Amino acid sequence: MGIFSRMGDIINSNLNAMIDKAENPEKIARLIIQEMEDTLVEVRTDAARNIAERKELSRKVEAYTEKAAEWGNKAELALNKDREDLARGALQAKQQAENMVSVVEQEIEILDEAVAKADGDLSKLQTKLDEARAKHKALIMRGSVAKNQIKMRSKMADYRVEDALSRYERMERKVDELEAQVEAFDLGSGESLESQFAQMEADEAIENELAALKASLGKAKKPSKKAANG
Repeated sequence: MGIFSRMGDIINSNLNAMIDKAENPEKIARLIIQEMEDTLVEVRTDAARNIAERKELSRKVEAYTEKAAEWGNKAELALNKDREDLARGALQAKQQAENMVSVVEQEIEILDEAVAKADGDLSKLQTKLDEARAKHKALIMRGSVAKNQIKMRSKMADYRVEDALSRYERMERKVDELEAQVEAFDLGSGESLESQFAQMEADEAIENELAALKASLGKAKKPSKKAANG
């Protein structure tokens, strides 16, 4: 089973459980990111283990290669000493060492393929994780905006707003009543206070003009001294 298939199974199982519980989208997004991060750590751990094992197998290849060379030298020595039986045994040991080199090299090849695949998977998974984190950030922002809008609309629909507006209207009515009381003082008196002052000022102007006119006429009717003596 591939890394993404395994990760998909884990995420889907958890997502289904959360959806059944009607969890919010932000929690689901965080779960996906957490699962991807955990899978990333798991794959890296497996890759590190494979790399370490490959190094160990490489050392084994070197050891078996050296061992095969040693048995080859021993086979030559045995033949030089006319010990064909020992030479035959040394050659058999040399063949076993060479066989082990072949086996271990096959194991190394398998590990190399696993490490190469893990490298590709890690690159893809990191890209997907970066995308998920970016989407999660955008999702959080959208959720925050939506929550603020809901909060604002809830306040606008709150009865306290209506109650405040109602109190304001009552205050306006009180002010109207006070103004009406001021205007009521002028009722029954025939004239308002302002109109009475205006009338008084107008009367005074007329009296002043009348007095000036009288004075002017008086001077015109008064006989001169010369006419009286004649």
